[in-house]
Amino acid sequence: MTAPSSSGSLPGESADATQDALGAEHAALWVYGLVSAFLPADFATALQEGVDAHRSRRDAMELLLSGAGKNPRAGEPAYVPPQPVTDQASALAVLVVAENDVTVAWRAVLERTDDKELRATGVTALTDAAVRATRWRRAAGQTPVTPPLPGAPA
Repeated sequence: MTAPSSSGSLPGESADATQDALGAEHAALWVYGLVSAFLPADFATALQEGVDAHRSRRDAMELLLSGAGKNPRAGEPAYVPPQPVTDQASALAVLVVAENDVTVAWRAVLERTDDKELRATGVTALTDAAVRATRWRRAAGQTPVTPPLPGAPA
């Protein structure tokens, strides 16, 4: 994935939303690392796909922000999950939360930018995270498996 080019500028509201999306990508990567200790090997491929997607998008947003003269938000050393992760069920639940947080963050980017390439990145990011969230909900036995409007704040 390549970073969208914003021709050297990223207006304040767009930059703030992009920073928030970058923060959600950082958090999702951390969650994937955490849950890998609680999920059996048959989840390894799906976990790696999630890690690869979030890492690629994180890297692209860091490049975009740097190129626009912004200081990309660094990831935190650790994040506090909404509930303790102690087993497969809680690991799947926190993956759903992380992916949902990513959809919300990218929807906010879409609402705050007119940049064609950043909007395309946002649509792809929101869609990819919504699909991953649906797969994790299905694996967890949650219903509904997808919200009516992925990315809408709860």
